[in-house]
Amino acid sequence: MTLTTPALLFPAISLLLLAYTNRFLTLAQLIRKLADEERDQHHEVAARQILMLRQRISLTKRMQLAGVLSFLLCTLSMFALFLSLEMLGMVLFGISLLSLSVSLIYSLWEVTISTNALNVQLQDIEALKQSRASRE
Repeated sequence: MTLTTPALLFPAISLLLLAYTNRFLTLAQLIRKLADEERDQHHEVAARQILMLRQRISLTKRMQLAGVLSFLLCTLSMFALFLSLEMLGMVLFGISLLSLSVSLIYSLWEVTISTNALNVQLQDIEALKQSRASRE
């Protein structure tokens, strides 16, 4: 294994961390909006959304942690290879790949919860429309 092998992961991991940061910022924005709505009026849907947002925050934290760990291990792998410690470099690179895989699994889980949260929102909109139609 050469020094360039782990270096190939650098752009991918950097983009992944950027995507995770964007998810986190979106979650923060959703939470602030939900908090404002909750102050105005209490809804059962808001309670369900809050639960899902808590899960998503936890998963986002975990996927960011695993992504950063992957990046760090990849860097250490390159350093070990630079020092001609090939076996250590290979082991660190393997662990880096595992950490990246864990990060991606957390990401997939978070996307699933996000989709469920959107379905809850759609159900609420449909219920409101039906309620308005029955009044007319």
